[in-house]
Amino acid sequence: MGLPPSSDTNSKPMPDINSNSRVNKLKYLSLVTLVVQNAALALSMRFGRTREGDMFLSSTAVLTSEVVKFFICLYVVYCECEKSVDKWIANLKSTIVVNYRDTMKVCVPSMVYVVQNNLLYVAASHLDAATYQVTYQLKILTTAIFSIVMLRKKLIITQWTALLLLVLGVILVQLVQTEHKATATDGGQNRIVGFVAAISACCLSGFAGVFFEKILKGSSISVWMRNVQLSMCSVPFAIVTCLLSDFSAIRNNGFFFGYDFFVWYLVILQATGGLLVAMVVKYADNILKGFATSLAIVVACVASILFFDFQLSLQFSFGTTLVISSIFMYGYQPPTGKPSSVISKV
Repeated sequence: MGLPPSSDTNSKPMPDINSNSRVNKLKYLSLVTLVVQNAALALSMRFGRTREGDMFLSSTAVLTSEVVKFFICLYVVYCECEKSVDKWIANLKSTIVVNYRDTMKVCVPSMVYVVQNNLLYVAASHLDAATYQVTYQLKILTTAIFSIVMLRKKLIITQWTALLLLVLGVILVQLVQTEHKATATDGGQNRIVGFVAAISACCLSGFAGVFFEKILKGSSISVWMRNVQLSMCSVPFAIVTCLLSDFSAIRNNGFFFGYDFFVWYLVILQATGGLLVAMVVKYADNILKGFATSLAIVVACVASILFFDFQLSLQFSFGTTLVISSIFMYGYQPPTGKPSSVISKV
């Protein structure tokens, strides 16, 4: 006769090993996705703006990317509505048309994002991929400043220290480039123009990101529907940008002048990159995101040395190290059990 089943009420439930394994796999997938997206976009934009052959218009690439993103988000919202056309149309109408005031608020960051994306093409045209990737991390500083001003956020001492290291690191990196002629270089490239474009893009990125965060607070609208709203506002503005900046070139050569397989890849990468990050970022904590950004900088530097004749110097390496350290420091969250030193907004 077998033993009776144990009736020990103090036994604890066994942890779900499969669930933990799945979460870990998603974290690693998030890491790889963030690294590939961050590094690939910087390297691809640089290559696309410096390769031989007919040069495509960056304004048309930005517009095409917004259109692609718009249709992708529309389809995802359609899937969220259980692929019911009636529910889909009703959802779009109630969110965009009926609640038009909310849609008008989204127009502000959407227009800013269009200008920002155009500036990033300018920066990629004049800065090598490694310098571009390092300099663009100044968006952490601008986001922090706008968060203090617009959201009344407070930064702890380690975050202020991180911002200081970030600025020092970018200055060191830019000084290296200044020593190699600050003005026009090969192919009409101008590092000062590239640096100003990158800094302007960082400022716009910080403002748009914080403004968008302010809108999202207390809202039940999905991220995909928000992106539909963004694209609805950004596409008309991107059309205006094309007409104002490149109307004669578009009229003479056509809208898709210079487009080939690589340009279409770049357009899709820019359109899907942010959406892809939005999907995986919930599985990535601050340390993982910081590690991914830092690894992307390293990848961009190595690829620049291999494919773009980039010369790595000790000063550039030290400046990059400061920037990478600042990323980790800014994302660090001290233990909640101990009160942390906080510096209020200025």
